[in-house]
Amino acid sequence: MENFINRLKNHIEHVQRVGEHCSTEETTKQALILPLLDILGFSPYDPTKVLAEFAADFPGVKSTERVDYALYCNGQPVMFIEAKSYTSNLTNHAPQLSRYFNSTLGVTIGAITNGREWRFFTDLINPNVMDEKPFLVVDFTKHKAEELTQLAEFKHDNFHVEKLRYFAEENQYIQQFKRIIKRSINEVDIDFVRYVAQQANINRQLNTKFLESIQPFVKQAVEKAISDTVVKGLSAPTIITAHPIEQSTPPTENKTEITADIPQDIVNSENERIITTIDEQNLQKIVNDLFPEYDLNGKDTESYYSVLFQNKNNRWLFRYDINRKRPTIQFIVPIDENRKIELTRAGLEVLTNGQIYLDKPEHIYRAAGVLRDCLEFCVNDENFKRSASN
Repeated sequence: MENFINRLKNHIEHVQRVGEHCSTEETTKQALILPLLDILGFSPYDPTKVLAEFAADFPGVKSTERVDYALYCNGQPVMFIEAKSYTSNLTNHAPQLSRYFNSTLGVTIGAITNGREWRFFTDLINPNVMDEKPFLVVDFTKHKAEELTQLAEFKHDNFHVEKLRYFAEENQYIQQFKRIIKRSINEVDIDFVRYVAQQANINRQLNTKFLESIQPFVKQAVEKAISDTVVKGLSAPTIITAHPIEQSTPPTENKTEITADIPQDIVNSENERIITTIDEQNLQKIVNDLFPEYDLNGKDTESYYSVLFQNKNNRWLFRYDINRKRPTIQFIVPIDENRKIELTRAGLEVLTNGQIYLDKPEHIYRAAGVLRDCLEFCVNDENFKRSASN
């Protein structure tokens, strides 16, 4: 990540230095857009990763229309980019990108850029229909490199569609919540005053007249709370360590020492041969983050780690086995030809027995579609009824 941040810093300086000289679309592509794609691991010199002037024969797309760049992973297009000149205003410039996006199944990420500003889109509202509003906007003339770590989600070796969709949804919600919270804090409207009064158990009838009378007090309380939080955060320097500190020098009195909580393997108290590893814990966390509305629980055994629906042993979404040179995962649904194509396209290696190599827990994002199939299978009671012959 440090190298990635340093390259972004250099790119920001480059954009700010030469941007005003990019008066044409072609100059903008060569000087500003392609260098960023290279930083993201999409080499503009590799046609298996970046294909310029991408054309497709789909309804709604004119034969003369081409999208400027199609980015590829594992032989499949995963993202479209529409390029404009540096001086172009990107507002109302996405219809062509939208037509390609809506017509090309499998491509759920699109971007429009003038080299200075990048707007990223997906289809959170309606599947296969590009949202009107971007889920991420990056402006290299306004942001610092450290603020752009989210761009790492678009790197070629980290590009997973389902993970990006989850990131897009999360980012969209956070931005909406942030806007509402900032507005509530700055304006301290009556609804916010009512909420604070209710939480404080004010023993009064919370009518409009009373709420308006305490509105200035709530505003002062908000300002004081923010001030106290900032002062508390700056009041004392801290040393955060992942291990005991060697006492080679006397401790400084004004420093607060904090030992960071480091994830650790968990040994079963009843069977020390059952050890829930950090990777297994992370795997369950990812699955819970993907499907927060479902009751999903992890269960570890000596042989494998499972995630169960409603804690029912026969309704396991998958079994994860780390007791090999390369960890594998087995799903409850069969890996038919369509699922095999889906997993292979996502960069996973499917074995002849239907198991899949899962070298890192986060690679489960690549199998999010199959994982949802497993969840739907486990939710359906019909799949677990005993036959009459039994």
